[in-house]
Amino acid sequence: MKTLTILKTTIAVLFFQQTFSQETKKETTAPQYTIENCVNHFEIDKATKTKAGYQYWFGDKNFTQENTLKMSIVEPGKSTHAPHHHPEEEFFYILEGTAEFYLDGKTKTAGPNTSFYCPSNMEHGIKNAGNTDLKYLVIKKDLR
Repeated sequence: MKTLTILKTTIAVLFFQQTFSQETKKETTAPQYTIENCVNHFEIDKATKTKAGYQYWFGDKNFTQENTLKMSIVEPGKSTHAPHHHPEEEFFYILEGTAEFYLDGKTKTAGPNTSFYCPSNMEHGIKNAGNTDLKYLVIKKDLR
């Protein structure tokens, strides 16, 4: 009787693991990529309003397999959030305006065609240090 119970329990566990594994694979399967959905042109009406301006995802974690690309527009004197840290490394690339980049207790101010790199788990932040909108790209690896 004990052997039968163990066998039934083992079969039930294996069945559960197989079912869960298949469900997980369905959720993490990449979308079908086509030329139409791999070209993403910025449209303001598809942007998300934030407290500091707005953001537009060119590629988010639901579409890409590993990296994300977002454009943020921040009003003068504002930032999207306070300095923070996370396990993902991150790049910022300034398109327009003047940015103040904070990294590990120090700041640097720069304009267009400048990149800022934030290594994993370092406290960082970015804010608009100018009198016009700040527009920048955020490139980040999605650690699923």
